[in-house]
Amino acid sequence: MTETTINDAEIAKFTAMAEEWWNPKGKFKPLHKFNPVRLGYIREHLLQHFGRDGSDMRPFAGLRILDVGCGGGLLCEPLARLGAEVTGIDAAERNIAIAKIHAEQSGLEIDYQATTSEALATQGQLFDMVLNMEVVEHVDNVPLYMKSCADLVKPGGLMLTATINRTLRARALAVFAAERVLRWLPVGTHDWNKFLTPEEIKALLRRNGLVVTAETGVVYHPLGDEWRQSADMGINYMIMAARPAA
Repeated sequence: MTETTINDAEIAKFTAMAEEWWNPKGKFKPLHKFNPVRLGYIREHLLQHFGRDGSDMRPFAGLRILDVGCGGGLLCEPLARLGAEVTGIDAAERNIAIAKIHAEQSGLEIDYQATTSEALATQGQLFDMVLNMEVVEHVDNVPLYMKSCADLVKPGGLMLTATINRTLRARALAVFAAERVLRWLPVGTHDWNKFLTPEEIKALLRRNGLVVTAETGVVYHPLGDEWRQSADMGINYMIMAARPAA
């Protein structure tokens, strides 16, 4: 395969922070704070789409879920505990090493692989849900990346894309304030020019045969020190899409 979505500078950036993945007060603190709203949205749509019982301790048993750009496994582990057969992939080998160690310590079986979505797609693998969470703004060749992620969604399956909108408000808050004022993220974590609008994401989803089924903004509530779903998609947002059943 000659085309790639790997951005070497981005891989080096996250490799350098790999040891911090499971430190809730470390460099990935924002993701730890963000995880509950992401997991809640994933759980809600998986239960509804696949007709699962939310009172079951392992409601996602039998479902294959892929987390693209899984990092240290912050989403993979809770989904595995809910019964899903989870595969986590990341182009940074150090991230995968950290994820494997933590999963073993947690007594969880998760298939972690140091690979890319385009490489996995060439194998013909299919998943009930593909998670494309806060990754698209860090890759090269966005059309190839989105196509490869979509190609991994089985007929009747779902893909969730989460990213940051390319608005002036996002530039002020998600980049300048988050990195230089609040110090939530290391300086240089995000490049505003690589952000995509919801309309651009939806166009890429439709181009690759997926149907948009839901969308939501995600906003930070300082008084509760938590992230919540919102109608405001001006900064962070998530878009759910489905591949029609065969």
